[in-house]
Amino acid sequence: KTFKPKKNIPEGSHQYELLKHAEATLGSGNLRQAPALPECEDRVQAVDFFNQINMLYGTITEFCTEASCPVMSAGPRYEYHWADGTNIKKPIKCSAPKYIDYLMTWVQDQLDDETLFPSKIGVPFPKNFMSVAKTILKRLFRVYAHIYHQHFDSVMQLQEEAHLNTSFKHFIFFVQEFNLIDRRELAPLQELIEKLGSKDR
Repeated sequence: KTFKPKKNIPEGSHQYELLKHAEATLGSGNLRQAPALPECEDRVQAVDFFNQINMLYGTITEFCTEASCPVMSAGPRYEYHWADGTNIKKPIKCSAPKYIDYLMTWVQDQLDDETLFPSKIGVPFPKNFMSVAKTILKRLFRVYAHIYHQHFDSVMQLQEEAHLNTSFKHFIFFVQEFNLIDRRELAPLQELIEKLGSKDR
């Protein structure tokens, strides 16, 4: 009795436009169209990707330990050190689970900050919004890169590769559509990105 769905969403409203766009792209099979929302919905996308990555990583935490992953890496050529500019100013080398814990806590703090990510329609985003959004997405990419390079066998054992691939594909199409992550940062998964892109052409 606590859930009462709205029967008619007023035409022309923000919610109506999102609903129409969702209907047009959901089930179309073309994830390239999904990121192109009628209005800038970076906050919604950032929260969505954060939740997806949190959930995906949550399924493999038993395999990603201080012992198995003493360094946050994406294969032998890419290593990530943590710094948030506030609590940890100088980049520190740490284990993957520690790095990801720092990262997820930091992202959650950014998303909860009303001055950075206003939740009310009509409240303007700050001037540094794009810079913060790009940093969030760049760091979330590193979790995908770590999962693919270090834990893909575990993902396959859990039969979650389709979910991981779909989530990553949507993420990549979004960041490429709006040029949100520098190409050099994407290098650890460049081959996979090219494969995902060619399948959609």
